[in-house]
Amino acid sequence: MSAETVAVVGVGVNNQPLIPYLIRRGVRVVVADQKPIEALGPVLAALPEGARIAAVYAGPDYLERLSRREDLSAVYLTPGMVKRTPPLERLEARGVRLTCETDLFLATCPLPVVGITGSAGKSTTTTLIGLALQRSGIKTWVGGNIGRSLLWEIEAMAAEQSGIAVMELSSFQLELVQHSPRGAVWLNLRPNHLDIHGSFEAYGRAKARILAYQRPSDWCVLPVDDPAMAPFTGVGAGRRYWISLGGALETGAYLAEGRIWWKAPEAAPRPVVAADQVRLPGRHNLYNLLAVTAAVALSGGSLEAVAEVARTFAGLPHHLEQVGSRAGITFINDSIATTPDRTAAALAALRGPVVLIAGGYDKHLAYEPLAEAIAGSSVRAVVALGQTREKIARAVRQMTAVPVVEADGFEAALEQAVALARPGDTVLLSPAAASYDMFPDYRHRGERFRQWVEDYLRRRVQEG
Repeated sequence: MSAETVAVVGVGVNNQPLIPYLIRRGVRVVVADQKPIEALGPVLAALPEGARIAAVYAGPDYLERLSRREDLSAVYLTPGMVKRTPPLERLEARGVRLTCETDLFLATCPLPVVGITGSAGKSTTTTLIGLALQRSGIKTWVGGNIGRSLLWEIEAMAAEQSGIAVMELSSFQLELVQHSPRGAVWLNLRPNHLDIHGSFEAYGRAKARILAYQRPSDWCVLPVDDPAMAPFTGVGAGRRYWISLGGALETGAYLAEGRIWWKAPEAAPRPVVAADQVRLPGRHNLYNLLAVTAAVALSGGSLEAVAEVARTFAGLPHHLEQVGSRAGITFINDSIATTPDRTAAALAALRGPVVLIAGGYDKHLAYEPLAEAIAGSSVRAVVALGQTREKIARAVRQMTAVPVVEADGFEAALEQAVALARPGDTVLLSPAAASYDMFPDYRHRGERFRQWVEDYLRRRVQEG
C-alpha cells in the first residue's frame, strides 16, 4: 500500500516540527509556501538526515499549483493564513481534509493539555500557569502561540509519561481543530483579527472551538463579567468554573476584600494572595491571576505556588516592560498591545503623564474605544503611525482634546515622542495595532524600540 501524501502549507514556527514528525511516521510530505524557493532553503536543510520532501511548491502561485495535485489526503495549514480561498475550497471539495499542527498535537499528545485562549492576556496567563505548576512539582511543558510548537516535545512527553502540557492557543490555531484540550481557559473576547476572520462572530466561533470538543470529564475556566462571551459559554460538555473581579462566586476564582480567592465545589473559599502583593501592574493582571488560580487548582497544583509566582513574576518582554529612563522620562515597551483594548489596559495600569506611540497594521478594528480610554487617562500627547495612523488620529481628535502628531515611520515616531516628553512623563509604545506593515511581529517591533531607547540614552550620556 502506498504511503499517505499530505501537504504542509507554510513553514513558519508552527509547521517546522510538523514536517519531520510526519516523515518519521512514513507520510509523504509536500511543502508549499508563498515565499520563493531560495527562502525555504534553511528550513529544508535543517530536516533530519534521510528526511525527504516529496515536492515543493513555492512562490505567489503556490496554492494554485498545489490544488492541482490529485494524491493529497490532508493539508496542514499555517495558522495565520485565510482558510477560505478558491484553491483550498477546490481541494476540500475533492475530499481533502483541511487541518493544522495544533489539531494533530491535541489529538496525539500523551499528556493532559491545558489550553489558554482569549483576545488579551494569553501569554502572561500561559506563562504563570506553567511557572506555578512547575513550582508545584509537576513536570510541565509550555508552548503553542507563545513562541514554540509543543510538537517538538511530543516524544519527550511520551517518554516521561507524566506531567502537563500548557498551551497558548490563538484563534488562528483553533479555527480548524476537531479536538479540545482537557482543560480550557478562555479569558475574554474583544474584536481582533477581523482582517482574517471577516467578522467578530467568526472570530468568536474560532475561539469557541477550544470548548467545542470537550467531554464531561474535562473542565473549562470562563469569565462571569464578559457579555461578549455569553453566546459561547454553553459550548462543549466540560465542567464550568468561573472567574470574576466583581466579588464572591459559588465556584471559581474571584477578587474580594482586596484578595484573590479560590472556591472549589462543596469546599470553603481559600485565600490565595493579596492584590497589593501582586508584582504585575494593572487590574487586567489581577484578572489573569484569577484564571491562573483556577487552572492550577484544577490541574492539581498548589495555591501556595500561585501566590509565590504572583509575588515574584515581573512580566514578559514587550508586556509593559520598562526599557530605560533618563532625566525623569521613563520608556515602556508594550508592543504586545495589538488591539485598542490592550492599549486601554496599559493606560489604566500606569500613573502619571503619558506620551503614547500608537499605530501599525490595520486589522479592521475600530479606534473609538481607544480614544475613549485616552480621554479617561493621563495621556497628554499621541504620536500616531503606520496604516492606522489616520484612523487613530481622527478618533482621538473627535473625542478628546489630546494633541496628535502623525509620524511617517517608526523611528520618526520615537523621535517625535521624545521631543514631546517632559520630566515625569512616560513614553509608552502601546500600538493598539499589529506590526505587519513595518515588522514581522510584535517582538521585532518591541526589540527595535528597546534598541532605539538604549541608543538614545547612550547618546544622552555621552552628550552630558
